[in-house]
Amino acid sequence: MSQNIIDITFEDEALTDIDGALDTLNARFGGLVALDPVKRRRLHKMGDKSEAFCRLAVDVLTSNPQILPPTFDLAALKRDVAALDALRARTVLVMRLYQRMLDTEMALGSDIMSNSVEGYQLLKLAGKSGGLDSLRKQLSVRFKTKRARGEQEEEEEPAAERAASA
Repeated sequence: MSQNIIDITFEDEALTDIDGALDTLNARFGGLVALDPVKRRRLHKMGDKSEAFCRLAVDVLTSNPQILPPTFDLAALKRDVAALDALRARTVLVMRLYQRMLDTEMALGSDIMSNSVEGYQLLKLAGKSGGLDSLRKQLSVRFKTKRARGEQEEEEEPAAERAASA
């Protein structure tokens, strides 16, 4: 094998622990929502500039609760800000882990593909004399173009028809 970007194994016990941790995360983050695309589009968005405005508004409202009507839930607003801050810290950690997982998945796929192609090339060289030609042909389908496949099928069909009529 000429490419080996990563060499990793997951022991059964580690996978069990990981699955348990994921179950715990799902349970502890049970209050998270999943927005449908329409609702996501319609919501007010809080970007960086808007966040500064919102945080200042919370500070001003907290300092001047007398201007708020009884229906305005300042405590809920403060809880939302605290929840956002708590969630963001964890989101950053999960995003870093997620990116490493994606990169590892890509590296594993690349190792597998690169070494499979290398093995296929070796099979093309050594397979003819080793009685592996039919297996090599099965693998060669991956590298056939649409045009080449169409021509091959056209060539094979008449041969199959001739065999059937004979």
